[in-house]
Amino acid sequence: METYRLHAHSAHPPLAVSKVESRVIGRDDNWLRLRWRIEGSSRLVVPPFAGKGRADNLWQTTCFELFLQPDGGQAYCEFNLSPSERWNAYNFTARREGMTERPMPREPGCTMRLGSSFAIFDAAVPTAGLPQEDCAMALACVIEEIEGHKSYWALAHGGEQPDFHDPACFTARLAAPSGA
Repeated sequence: METYRLHAHSAHPPLAVSKVESRVIGRDDNWLRLRWRIEGSSRLVVPPFAGKGRADNLWQTTCFELFLQPDGGQAYCEFNLSPSERWNAYNFTARREGMTERPMPREPGCTMRLGSSFAIFDAAVPTAGLPQEDCAMALACVIEEIEGHKSYWALAHGGEQPDFHDPACFTARLAAPSGA
């Protein structure tokens, strides 16, 4: 599977984080598995364990995000995945328009592991809750470091301020499940 290097938005540089990479590490009939690796995690703020369940505003601290836009339309979905194990999923009819909560067949799994100089966040999103078509994909994250310092990481940035909903961020691809 391809590893994607994420880039910090120039208007919000990180303190100690030097590199963020993300990749799809597996996909089967049940789960899409994703991994983000953060280098330079010594000042990383990790939200405390909150248990599984939906929550809004997860992006206000360290949070990992997946966006999928089926080919041929403006509609897309967003998945917010937190080290606290909280998560949420939303549908949009167009860029930042028509937001509704996306139904999910079961809860995603979220796991954070901290090393001495790096951190790894793994997420498993239920395959049945994903679009079943070929999709443009955006992988992103908000990284909070000490004293509330935030940096915004994406495959690409399209504007003067971070906006993960910007079409410029959707530079990767996720193929339809086999047999779809």
